[in-house]
Amino acid sequence: QVQLVESGGGSVQAGGSLTLSCSASTSLMWRYCGAWFRQTPGKDREVVATIAPAGGTSYADPVQGRFTISRDKPENTLVLLMTNLKPEDTAMYYCATRSAPVSAMDCPGTDYPYWGRGTQVTVSS
Repeated sequence: QVQLVESGGGSVQAGGSLTLSCSASTSLMWRYCGAWFRQTPGKDREVVATIAPAGGTSYADPVQGRFTISRDKPENTLVLLMTNLKPEDTAMYYCATRSAPVSAMDCPGTDYPYWGRGTQVTVSS
């Protein structure tokens, strides 16, 4: 069982930046697929970015070039750097993990068994 706790959400004006962090209870975070999802009221949760054990990353089209996902291995933390934020980025952001082969270079956007409780990001125009 992996426990995840997000932090770093808040309110920012359009064009601003925020960094979200996800602290994991396991020291083997680097051996998991890590992902950030977001959800707004009335809409399905959508994947924003993933990072694979071997380091490969993927991004949803709306955030490509603006968001960067990374790991802080010593701190067992998953990080999402968000720049040039837009009002449409407003959502509850969740981190999630799933086990994966150490050699995996990509991760799916579904079937994540471990989730944090989320952190709210609000972008005003």
